[in-house]
Amino acid sequence: MKKNQSLQKQGKQEERNKVMGYLEKKNGGNREIVILTYLMIGLLLALSVYFGYYLVLKSGTVINSTYNKRSSLLEKRIIRGTIYSADEKVLAETVCDDYGNTERQYPFGSMFVHMIGRYDRGKTGLELSENFHMLRSNINPIVKIANELKGERNPGDNIITTLNTKLQKVAYNALGTYRGAVVAIEPDTGKLLAVVSKPDYDPENLDKDTWEALADNKDGSSRLLNRATQGLYPPGSTFKILTTLEYMRENKKSKNYHYDCGGKGVFDKVKIKCYGNSVHGLLDLKSSFALSCNTSFANIGIIINKKSFRKLCDSFLFNTELPVSIACKQSSFVIDENSEDKDMPQTAIGQGKTMITPIHNAMIIASIANTGILMKPYVVDRRENAYHEVISKTVPSEYGRLMSQKEAAKLTEYMEAVIEEGTGSGLKGANYQAAGKTGSAEYDSTGNTHAWFVGFAPMDHPKIAISVLVEEAGSGGTYALPVAKAVFDEFFKEK
Repeated sequence: MKKNQSLQKQGKQEERNKVMGYLEKKNGGNREIVILTYLMIGLLLALSVYFGYYLVLKSGTVINSTYNKRSSLLEKRIIRGTIYSADEKVLAETVCDDYGNTERQYPFGSMFVHMIGRYDRGKTGLELSENFHMLRSNINPIVKIANELKGERNPGDNIITTLNTKLQKVAYNALGTYRGAVVAIEPDTGKLLAVVSKPDYDPENLDKDTWEALADNKDGSSRLLNRATQGLYPPGSTFKILTTLEYMRENKKSKNYHYDCGGKGVFDKVKIKCYGNSVHGLLDLKSSFALSCNTSFANIGIIINKKSFRKLCDSFLFNTELPVSIACKQSSFVIDENSEDKDMPQTAIGQGKTMITPIHNAMIIASIANTGILMKPYVVDRRENAYHEVISKTVPSEYGRLMSQKEAAKLTEYMEAVIEEGTGSGLKGANYQAAGKTGSAEYDSTGNTHAWFVGFAPMDHPKIAISVLVEEAGSGGTYALPVAKAVFDEFFKEK
């Protein structure tokens, strides 16, 4: 009996073990399934994040790539958007004929080519940077579907720029046959009002022979180069703005500065002479600036601290990428604490190895006009769909304060003196009060010079700041200032 009971117990225990084993096996399988499920969910989330990042931040870059053939596929479905000026003039548009053929046209010809860019022979300018947006169609989804079912292309989104056609035309014409650049900025927003580069080319006439001549630069004119953003030049006397600021920062009693100009001098074994062999006599800092006295500023150059000067110039965006949405060359300032003393006299007057772009010079002068605050320059005001509904709009933003309000006011006072009693007298007596600085920058050993002018108006509440560079022309007051005056006159013309 007891033996039978023992056998029964043993049997029941074996059954229990079998059941428990089955359950453990089942639960183990479930655990594997749960782990696998979580892994799949995690992978899907990671992919979702990646694709979201790609679509929002990277898709435009990829579409804009010259190597991406998908761009041409999109253009078979979408009519490329139109680029407009701030005053609602067409700068670039796609025209369709009755057979569905399209042509990109530029109503202003070569006048805007370096900023708007070209469509053929590799996109440039806004045609490149805004390519992604002009190949999107943000019209009513139902209309889009209906057009696609009918085999019709949808209209792409349009780009409205900050460029003013009247100012652009005046600046373009004022440069005449000279090579050079003009950049006009709204100081308190950063809007680019006009950007001109000469010589230029016709973006609608790029047949094989014409293109080869342009690409090979057979005439040596570098017509494809946007001089406003890519051209590097010695700043000449316009750089005396920063030399003056450095001296003021190092010398709180800068009003006590004085120098007796004899027209020429030797500074750390470097010979310096004033432009046109002028003899300016006894000067203070303000009159040195107004008359653009080279010997006085060479004297300042051997006084100021090299390390501090480098720090100031770096803070004014030399040797760094400019906060601009369009491609720009970096300006160069090489002086540092290890530089030789003999390098300072030339550097202080804007010569030596210092190089700057016209747009960078415009940004510096715009920051002075805006009480020391630099606004980030921009050229795209907003993007709209074909119904003129706003898709996105640029909000003006600060880069930062480059100088104190007091320093900006003092430099403005000195630039007023340039107009009233100095080298910028060509702007004296206008119906607006301007402030500015002329410059004549030597570019070879024979003394030939580029002409510069930077300035803003009106002086009390500046609405426009400008940088003008005229290559191989001569005096800034004679050749660059009249270009700026033409733009100012148009801007302040009574409506």
